[in-house]
Amino acid sequence: MRGRLFLVSTLVAGLPVGGCTQALKSADQSPLERAARELITGAKYAALITFGPDGHPQARTVENLPPEADFSVWFATTPRTRKVDEIRRDPRVTLYWFDPERAGYVTLIGLASIVTDSAERARHWQPQWEAFYPDRERDYLLIQVRPLRLEVVSPAHGITGDSLSWRPPALEFPPPATGQP
Repeated sequence: MRGRLFLVSTLVAGLPVGGCTQALKSADQSPLERAARELITGAKYAALITFGPDGHPQARTVENLPPEADFSVWFATTPRTRKVDEIRRDPRVTLYWFDPERAGYVTLIGLASIVTDSAERARHWQPQWEAFYPDRERDYLLIQVRPLRLEVVSPAHGITGDSLSWRPPALEFPPPATGQP
């Protein structure tokens, strides 16, 4: 699992940690990570934001797989979608989940990559995708988003933004190793 820094701008689970930065060294999940995973799972769908050819943000709904231990997120698509062209042109993306039941949200800012490797595609395949990708060899590929920043607001978990700036608590991740998006 890639290392990460834990940055907070307000109260997290009732602990006064305004503005501090600390490295997370254990495999244990922080309250921010636990809340993010719960919100992502509860929301089910995310808005994926890419940059269109004119430089304007483009948003669409995607259904992702649960985040991995390092908060990488995977979802399937067909190679003919505009998001594939946009990611090839500029891998910077944002994923946004809102869970109205918990009145919270997660924003993941990261770098996306198009994954056509057959072993990865087989590992992530979901049977319910069959109707969307009848020719799996031609119609199905994966997009992996590796996180750079994860922002979380969840009043139900005691995680709120700064009272003045509304800046949410966040986790910062190091950029992927050279050669990876």
